[in-house]
Amino acid sequence: MGSSSAEDSVFINCPFDAAYQPLLQALLFTTVYLGLRPRIALERSDSGESRISKILELIRESRYAIHDLSRMQAREAGEYYRLNMPFELGLDVGCRHFGTDALAQKRCLIMESERYRYQVALSDLAGSDIAAHEDEPRRVVTEVRNWLAMQCRPGAPGPTEVWGAYADFSTWYKMSLTCQGFSGEDASDLPVPELLHSIRRWLELPA
Repeated sequence: MGSSSAEDSVFINCPFDAAYQPLLQALLFTTVYLGLRPRIALERSDSGESRISKILELIRESRYAIHDLSRMQAREAGEYYRLNMPFELGLDVGCRHFGTDALAQKRCLIMESERYRYQVALSDLAGSDIAAHEDEPRRVVTEVRNWLAMQCRPGAPGPTEVWGAYADFSTWYKMSLTCQGFSGEDASDLPVPELLHSIRRWLELPA
């Protein structure tokens, strides 16, 4: 880390299930709207690339990180805990403490559905500042905007403005996909790079 691109990069560690998609879309939009570059495992697809190698690269190349642990808990009897998110959080924290001086400058936001639920499984995080988004996209926008404003974007537009912009984008995005022949199911399965391209395209449209 240390390049200008790393200084504006945000590693996104979150679930990828269908129910999380509205939160992911809000998270990515807020990050791009504030002039930052989200880095996420789904940003590229190469079956010949080791996933852990890709994760380590993204963590190393990002000054900031957002870790959402809200899908860590097993939902049904016999279902295992989802450990990818806490594992990647551990890699990020370790990189910060055991890496170079530049990596020691890394900062992260940890989010959950409920503020103290994570302590049942990750008591080592007791005392850490955790943002609770309550599984609501608007709360995601607020928590992510407020954290980024504190870390690197002082004077950023307020949460209400960002949410309003996101609502406008969402309307345009759905209409744009419909005009291109996408069904609702198609839209929910759209690759992350296409979503990010659409966000940037919308931001470049004349006011």
